[in-house]
Amino acid sequence: MKRVSYVTVRKRLMLTLVVGVLIFTVMIGRLWYVQVVLGDDISNKAEGLWGRNIPFEAKRGEILDRHGEVLATNVTAPSILVVPRQLEDPASAAEELASILNMSTEKAYEKMTQNESIVRINPEGRKITNQLATKVRHLNIAGVYVAEDYLRHYPKGNYLSHVLGFAGIDNQGLTGLELYYDDMLSGEPGFVSFYSDAKGRRMPDLADRYTAPADGRHLQLTIDDKIQTIIERELDEAEAIYNPDGAMAIAMNPKTGEILGMSSRPDFDPEKYQEVAPEIYNQNKPIWSQYEPGSTFKIITLAAALEEGQVNLQEDQFNDPGFIEVSGHKLRCWKKGGHGMQTFLEVVQNSCNPGFVKLGEKLGTEKLFNYIHDFGFGEKTGIDLQGEGTGILFNEEAVGPLELATTSFGQGVSVTPIQQVAAVAAAVNGGHLYQPYLAKAWLDPLSEEILVENDPIMKKQVISKETSAEIRMALEHVVAKGTGRGAFVDGYRVGGKTGTAQKAKDGKYLENNHIVSFIGFAPADDPEIVVYVAIDNPKDTVQFGGVVAAPIVGKIIEDGLRAMGVPKREGQIEKEQTWSDIPLIEVPDLIGRTVREINESYYQLKLEVDGKGEEVILQSPEPGIRVEEGSTIRIYMGDKQDKDQ
Repeated sequence: MKRVSYVTVRKRLMLTLVVGVLIFTVMIGRLWYVQVVLGDDISNKAEGLWGRNIPFEAKRGEILDRHGEVLATNVTAPSILVVPRQLEDPASAAEELASILNMSTEKAYEKMTQNESIVRINPEGRKITNQLATKVRHLNIAGVYVAEDYLRHYPKGNYLSHVLGFAGIDNQGLTGLELYYDDMLSGEPGFVSFYSDAKGRRMPDLADRYTAPADGRHLQLTIDDKIQTIIERELDEAEAIYNPDGAMAIAMNPKTGEILGMSSRPDFDPEKYQEVAPEIYNQNKPIWSQYEPGSTFKIITLAAALEEGQVNLQEDQFNDPGFIEVSGHKLRCWKKGGHGMQTFLEVVQNSCNPGFVKLGEKLGTEKLFNYIHDFGFGEKTGIDLQGEGTGILFNEEAVGPLELATTSFGQGVSVTPIQQVAAVAAAVNGGHLYQPYLAKAWLDPLSEEILVENDPIMKKQVISKETSAEIRMALEHVVAKGTGRGAFVDGYRVGGKTGTAQKAKDGKYLENNHIVSFIGFAPADDPEIVVYVAIDNPKDTVQFGGVVAAPIVGKIIEDGLRAMGVPKREGQIEKEQTWSDIPLIEVPDLIGRTVREINESYYQLKLEVDGKGEEVILQSPEPGIRVEEGSTIRIYMGDKQDKDQ
């Protein structure tokens, strides 16, 4: 029998020990690698197998006007979810739930027995009222959960509807600003996680985990709620009076490109968008519509001619016989028989087509079209809304004398309203073309501190400030003495231009079917607001921009500037009165006078007397204010000591 030596045994034991240590080290290393390096990944996978998430929607960011007025917000609208494997008695649960949600028991049972981890009760249990959600909670059915959801709420109804747009049932933006800024407004959803075994039964020893949603950022707009309210009021009134095919209005700060107000008709309630045709909520006319601008486009021809030194408004004259002949075609003035001999300032006042044809001829195709492009026509303005049009211009290579002539007075080209507003703003603000925009700032949803503030974007300087000053002067004459007298506002120095554009169909102009418009600005010495209004096919009226649209713009400017706190100006051009105008008279100082003394003065005003006493101690309007002849002056009577007190 062979005997193993002590040395050999010792070597074998040492080898076994070394191998054992190595194996143990590898196992420890592997355990460390799994627990430390792969631990989070394995835990996440395990949680993915065991975990079930009850979602909580994030609140969409609110949309506010420039002063913080809420225009779009959220209301709670819970949803019902079911974990089928946790239901102990699906039939009974289905019957109880169906009675609350006003659905059939069969449908509820079908939902509750699906082979899914989590099932939504849709649509009956989707975004329900808080009262119904409370009733579901009180059922206390294991496996039935109430998830926190939200619905978009627009507290002002149809107000600003095309601009705001709306969000769908899944809280996703579908149109307007809701769609354009959906990523910023939507936020990130949260959830409550619970753990269940392979059979879907809740694991009671593991605590639920809550991950809070990250709410969307608040969006503060450039919109001024007061100006927007004025615009909505005026368009409502225009609809009632003229029954038009459509209407629109834009108000912009010409110094920055900030949109102060924008509206379109027909409009809609964003919370009831399913009740209107898509062509209504998809057509934001101020940025989408493309049509011949008519005479408002003459401002661009005027700007180009002044900048190029082709005309002196005060000295150069033009004889208008009522038409001008170009390439065998007679292009007529709106006034039969024409305006006769007139200065070019009067050409602008009278909106004389032949006079503007002459300016276009002096400029030539290349120069005129260079200015048209410089003012932003033929391309999008870049406003932060979807669906903006580009307009349609003649191909310059195909422009002959006739096309040049019609372009000079705004016929044969198509533009969008927002292009016209941006261009005219540049013409009167010193020559700076700004990009229109609506998003003023982004705010933190909790602290409401400003996170990002958008600055105005000045694209280019298209004309000199001297030319811009001449344009303002000429357009102020249009409102005081020319076709835009309907927009005159005493003390605010309004300038502007009328537009009456024929509508075309199948290559032919329609009879008695026009888009009548007016674009105005004020104060003329330092413009704070530009307002554009267009009324599509107004009924039972003369279809002229000066008759229909100009008075609307005048009201928006007057009330808008008051709301903005802009003071009245000195040096206004006196309005040239027509037979239909009511004269303006200055309110006298009636303080300290008796009613008899006032009556003996024979003022062309009416009195409304209140109070007891011998003399006037208060009056409204105040002395010096100009009002229409026949207006009512309210006076309050008292004694001298009442006045002193």
